[in-house]
Amino acid sequence: MKEKILETLADLRNYACSKGIEASFLYHEEDSYLMRFANSSISLNTNEHLIRLEITVFDGKRRASYEMITDLSKLDEMKQGVDVAAEMVKYAMPLNYQPSIPHFKENHVNEKGFDSDLAGLSGEARLDYFNQATQGLETDKITLSGVFYSGMNVLAQISTTSEFTQFSKTSDAQITIVLAHSDLKWEVIAEQSAQKVDDLKPEELRTQLAYLIERYQNDPAEQIPVGKYDIVFGPAATAELLSFMNWIGFNGGLMKRGYSFLKEDHLGKKVFSDKFTLIDDPDRLETYPLTRDSMGIKREAFPFFENGVFKQFAWYQDDADEFGAKPTGHNIPHKSLVLNEGDADVNDLEELVKMPRDRDVLYIPYLHYMNIVNPSKALVTASSRFGALLLKKDGSIVVPFNVRVTQSLLDIFGDKLAWMSKQQTVYNTSASYGARNPTAIVLPKFIQVNDLEISHSNSSY
Repeated sequence: MKEKILETLADLRNYACSKGIEASFLYHEEDSYLMRFANSSISLNTNEHLIRLEITVFDGKRRASYEMITDLSKLDEMKQGVDVAAEMVKYAMPLNYQPSIPHFKENHVNEKGFDSDLAGLSGEARLDYFNQATQGLETDKITLSGVFYSGMNVLAQISTTSEFTQFSKTSDAQITIVLAHSDLKWEVIAEQSAQKVDDLKPEELRTQLAYLIERYQNDPAEQIPVGKYDIVFGPAATAELLSFMNWIGFNGGLMKRGYSFLKEDHLGKKVFSDKFTLIDDPDRLETYPLTRDSMGIKREAFPFFENGVFKQFAWYQDDADEFGAKPTGHNIPHKSLVLNEGDADVNDLEELVKMPRDRDVLYIPYLHYMNIVNPSKALVTASSRFGALLLKKDGSIVVPFNVRVTQSLLDIFGDKLAWMSKQQTVYNTSASYGARNPTAIVLPKFIQVNDLEISHSNSSY
């Protein structure tokens, strides 16, 4: 398959060159498999194979892109796409800067992140995974829903500036299991990310679900008072917070446009807790990394924060062209974020519950419907859902109804950050809509942040 893809791209390059067209070509191929459960049965079991070709034509400061769904056997149709993009660029408004054209200096192939066993996982295997993960947990009142999303992703590139190509291939899986009580309306959830088939461990999800169900069935449910709490975030909540930081924090172009809470004055200064070190690390296969960006820049470990000190902005090529900055190898569909571990020895929820405490601690594993309140102040808002617990200082447990947190990331990861666990995990942040773009973050299993404000508390689930 790889040889046919690269041969097709070379043919398209030759066609563009023969017509005097400056162009770049981005090939994206995906095999996607989705098994969805609802009301304790399979509601959808489907798959699709898609090939997208994005053709970008350059003419001085003009640029136009044309994307098509195609097939490797339809070379003539792809050539027509080149002609369409070349016609489009004539009518494009010129940019106020000179856009860069990808220029690859050598052939690059990266298939380290591909596992054929995971990419080719059968429907029977996905069903067996769900059966193992929920064995004995469903009742006439507790019903199962969830998804098992897996597949293969290929990205390949060429441009008219050189004959060299880039090729990357990854496999991925994302599993979400929800058990909900039909009368009481509570829900508990467990998730898992996989880069290779050995990462699939349904027994771990069953352990998590069984413990939460026991708590939700046997501990009292209450509307807790608004006010300040020491909050422990689970990996899903922390990953969501980091995803928003990735958006409104260290993006150089957004900083220049006033949509970031970080400014150039922050460079080299302490912004967060000294416990906070965040790196973009393309050596971590769990994050489905790209080791070259779409401009051909070799990607290496890129620290954003070291012990709370802000080190550097990420610069996409287009923003670098516009603002006169140096590109940093971030013309990629996703980063490979790694939040370094802490020093607290807390491996799972049961160990967290058993930890001694002199104050009540609110455990929030998931943040739901998160959104930005004020990007320049890093202010975000979200509600809890799926498995929150109030761990009382006397050792008892209360199941809280949903609460809302509206807080600045500068506080959450700043001086209020009390501890992070030694143990790390991988949380999958992939979206199942649009072109396949497997994404995951490596981070501590738990972090505790003290004195965070709960602004609203629901009176029911």
